[in-house]
Amino acid sequence: MATNNTAAPLPKISADDVQQQVHTFWTSSAAWISEYWLQVAIAIAVGTGLSLGLLWLRSLGPRLAKRSSSGTGWTAVIGRAIERTSTFFIIMVAAKLVSGYAGPPAIVATTIDFLFTVAAVFQAATWARELILGAIEHRTRSENYSGEALMNAMGLIRLLVTIVVFAIALVVVLDNLGVNVTGLVAGLGVGGIAIGLAAQGIFADLFAALAIIFDRPFRRGDAIMYDTSSGTVEEIGLKSTRIRGINGEERIISNKNLLNKEIINNTQRDRRRTKLLLGLAYETDPDLLDRVPNILKEVVEAQAQVFVRAGFVAFGASTLDFELEFDTPFADFQHAYDARHKVGIAVLRRFTSEGINLPFPIQTTYTAAPDGRLVMPYPEVQPVHEVCAPREPTPGAASSQV
Repeated sequence: MATNNTAAPLPKISADDVQQQVHTFWTSSAAWISEYWLQVAIAIAVGTGLSLGLLWLRSLGPRLAKRSSSGTGWTAVIGRAIERTSTFFIIMVAAKLVSGYAGPPAIVATTIDFLFTVAAVFQAATWARELILGAIEHRTRSENYSGEALMNAMGLIRLLVTIVVFAIALVVVLDNLGVNVTGLVAGLGVGGIAIGLAAQGIFADLFAALAIIFDRPFRRGDAIMYDTSSGTVEEIGLKSTRIRGINGEERIISNKNLLNKEIINNTQRDRRRTKLLLGLAYETDPDLLDRVPNILKEVVEAQAQVFVRAGFVAFGASTLDFELEFDTPFADFQHAYDARHKVGIAVLRRFTSEGINLPFPIQTTYTAAPDGRLVMPYPEVQPVHEVCAPREPTPGAASSQV
């Protein structure tokens, strides 16, 4: 037996049907009011009181927003959200609360439920939109991002948030009306995937910019290092971040690529460490060498720096190598640079007064003959007694007499 998989067509609604529904609504309402006029009057009075109370609560929103001096605090965000409460939602909340007391006809109760559902869903979407956008603005302005290109992109962010929030609200309303939203949700999903694939680079950098704002690995004005590059952050944009290099060049890198790297934020340092390698002469007295760490500590502390450690590290080719480590209690590199200069000069003066020699590099070269004997780099001079001694006559030579 064949099965018909074709969906049944939706019933067509004619103008006569709509007119009949409206007529039924008004007839039922009139009969209900004429029969239960006292309950209806009480319900209207109670509903009016509830509406006035909710309107008064809404009026507190602007006052709450003014408590934030910067206009971006959480009190301002919540205040603006309360201020966006619609009058239609307030009326429907009051009607929903008193509808059970008055005992309205089924068609009136159904109408109130439907209108309350629509008002509640879209009001929730409005509140969610204001809270999300307020949170983004609060974080960006409180972290000194207000003057950057990202703030100019708030219009795009506002549009994206509005579309997403109200699209969800529309789907919820249609689902409550009994409409099959499976196909609509599937269509929106496919469309979203297509748009995401087409603009994945832009969205990746956009979300990376938002990650920079909320995760705060750095901010404008920070000195950072990434890979083999370094510089000062000048601007965090919608797609890229601009960094001023130490040689004055402007480096531009996409937000996504920047966050994929290891970033060293030098501005967030609590200190900078400096190491100095000192080569002392082998002829230095061992007892004096034993005092070198304490001497270096005194020198570092005299220059208002933080001594870390100092000591012997290796037997060098021509020197005894000592290492000095000290901290500069500032994040700025210039302070560490100046401190290294002062400490180095102070160490040289102290070593001179203590008689500790920092020798020049010395290299001695020896030349060997093919048989392995050392070849002197100068002619060999005979001793004087060998030069002045009488020479014996050579055998076979004729002797001469004077």
